[in-house]
Amino acid sequence: MQTLRMVWGGCLVVLAAAAAVPACAAIKTQAIEYKQGDATLEGYLAYDDAKTGKRPGIVVYADWTGVNDNVKLRTRMLARLGYVAFAADIYGKGVHPKSGPEAGAESGKYAKDRPLLLARAKAGFDVLRDNPMVDTAKLVAIGYCFGSAPALDLARSGADLRSVVAFHGFLNTPTPENAKNIKAKVLALHGADDPLVNQQAVQAFEKEMKDGGVDYQVVLYGGAMHAFTDKRYNDPEHGVKYDEKADKRSWVAMRDFLRETVAR
Repeated sequence: MQTLRMVWGGCLVVLAAAAAVPACAAIKTQAIEYKQGDATLEGYLAYDDAKTGKRPGIVVYADWTGVNDNVKLRTRMLARLGYVAFAADIYGKGVHPKSGPEAGAESGKYAKDRPLLLARAKAGFDVLRDNPMVDTAKLVAIGYCFGSAPALDLARSGADLRSVVAFHGFLNTPTPENAKNIKAKVLALHGADDPLVNQQAVQAFEKEMKDGGVDYQVVLYGGAMHAFTDKRYNDPEHGVKYDEKADKRSWVAMRDFLRETVAR
């Protein structure tokens, strides 16, 4: 039987005996409910249904508005790169702040209670790690804005992570000495003109990483403010603004970093 392969619309089409069967990647998504203590949480899983076997897993922590459309989009984008990606919930099922004051009040609860923040971070990490598709030797944490705090705190706790990526992240910690526990390589992608997490905060983070002996990188994007990967934000007077160039460049930097740390 003669078989002809051709690419059509980005998919591999196999022609055999007059039947045309497209072998396309199918990104599957699923809401997953789980618990941390008495709290019910709900995360968002994405993976490529066309792939077989175990693959690296990435837990993704959202900005201060919780598991939102933007972090779901990023989770699907990671799945298209071949990873199992899980957007973890910090706030609790159904908690989705609608305004800046609401988001500030909700995120502030966890900023003031870092043990609780870490417990929520670990709960989401456990969901990812326990997924049968995931290679538990190749685990990653990614955080956006506020979500960088749980991602980095997870690493500071000594979690078995290969790499951590912080996009325009909140980098501070009350316990910088815990950097010595970090097993992962760390990449911080940051706006050079971010007034919310300014250069003093970046310098404090670099000192923490150096003192802890961490393999880390900090990349600064000139002209970029806070939240530069999120199209919802366009308020430069308050220091938050989407930046297309920084968004694209930081995604490429993340891809290269993941190739180095988990994809080989």
